[in-house]
Amino acid sequence: MKEPKKAEIILEYQNYIETPPLAGTQLRQRATANDEPTINFWRDTWISQIRSNFAKHGPFSARSIGKLFQSERYKPVICAGSGPSLKRNFMELKNRGDICLVSALHNYHLFVDNDIDVDYFVSLDAGPLTIEEVAEGGSKSEDYYWDSTKDKTLLCYIATHPKLLEKWKGEVLFFNCPVPDDAVMQACEDLEPFNVHVGTGGNVLGASMYLAKGILGANPIAFVGADFAFGYDKKFHAWDSKYDKNLGNVVKAIDVFGNKVLSWQSYQNFKSWFEWVAITIPGLYINCTEGGTFGSYPDGNLMAIKQMDLSDFLKMYNMSDHLKQNCENPAHSERVLLF
Repeated sequence: MKEPKKAEIILEYQNYIETPPLAGTQLRQRATANDEPTINFWRDTWISQIRSNFAKHGPFSARSIGKLFQSERYKPVICAGSGPSLKRNFMELKNRGDICLVSALHNYHLFVDNDIDVDYFVSLDAGPLTIEEVAEGGSKSEDYYWDSTKDKTLLCYIATHPKLLEKWKGEVLFFNCPVPDDAVMQACEDLEPFNVHVGTGGNVLGASMYLAKGILGANPIAFVGADFAFGYDKKFHAWDSKYDKNLGNVVKAIDVFGNKVLSWQSYQNFKSWFEWVAITIPGLYINCTEGGTFGSYPDGNLMAIKQMDLSDFLKMYNMSDHLKQNCENPAHSERVLLF
């Protein structure tokens, strides 16, 4: 007896709502709720690593992300987080044309393994996390991945882990962060004035978005892998990772399709920062994650964040490719119309 075919599940985005349940100031407060314990935990490490990196790679101002200022002005940029929904559509990034791709360093092995060209990788973490994840979940050796960095560009916080800078063989450009702590900021000032600051919302995707909008000058900003939640299969990334074994203290949330998902409170705080930016800072923000909780609430999705499949986003910029042959050769035998 043949097994019955499984019904295809069609996911539809929720309706739009004009404003979030929380006011913008409340979103901002939620996003910064953990600032004090985070700063207290990392203060000494940040200061130590800033000094160490300056001694080996300084002055930071000579290798600043400022060199990239407005290099993508009036153009779209895609920012890639490392959420589980990335496995749904990351392969479509291979056919994005010349749209700039800025990715969290966490995705390094995934994109290298699948020959997806990334314009800039971004690192914010001061701990060894990203060093481990360069190869974690990948199909090749750790040495292979580090050797492959020779033609890649890394944009990183000046307090990044020194070992990452030792291992990275390609170009490295630095940025500072406006840490609300006098000791950290004075440590930077004592070395050199370096005021190319990047707001982050406490996470690397936030740094990527700020880089795309504030430094590269891009608009619109599209997002992939911006889940701020676990997947339906309770995966943390688009690959198997150490986080999958123990989710820890989770909270329930609603994703962009109206389905219940699990998250961490810290990730919902990150989400609040992005939503505060979207309703406060002029721009077009398009979420092509195709899952996750970015912009979603029980009553619907925020109007300030357009929800769109990545394939549809790319079609907007690549539709005229259909007319290429006719425009290059007006006597081409086939008549082609765009619409």
